[in-house]
Amino acid sequence: MPSKVDKHGYASRPPLPVQILTIIFYAGFAISVSIVAMALFGIIGIALAAFFAWQWGQIPNLGGRIPVKEAVEQVRPVVDGGALKESGNKSFDAYKQTLLDRLEKEQVNFDQFLDRLRTSKDRAEFDQFMDQRADKAREITDQREKKESPKAVGTPLPA
Repeated sequence: MPSKVDKHGYASRPPLPVQILTIIFYAGFAISVSIVAMALFGIIGIALAAFFAWQWGQIPNLGGRIPVKEAVEQVRPVVDGGALKESGNKSFDAYKQTLLDRLEKEQVNFDQFLDRLRTSKDRAEFDQFMDQRADKAREITDQREKKESPKAVGTPLPA
């Protein structure tokens, strides 16, 4: 029986719970075999553990065959995109809506606070940079003036 093919041209993957169980069993197998091999064969066990670690790095992205966005969508729970469902209890629904409105307002206020904080930090760093630059310019100007100004040594000779 041929396997189904997804929109990327690869065989369709098993359901997420099957994938999770497979990863858990693989981890248990890899760890136990690595420990036994290290105890019995030394360097061969270390090489085997390195191989399993390399393989473990290949498992999450499945060899790069699936886009990250699609993987996230598969893991994310399915949520109805419409309005919030009513519970049937008018009092609770009103409380829930009030709470959600308040949380949205607090989120907006917090985002504005963070923007102001970033702006003030950036402004402080910029002002500090400009002050340091002005100090360096003053030092250079002072050094030039000292070099260019004639120094009087002793008393002038009579003519």
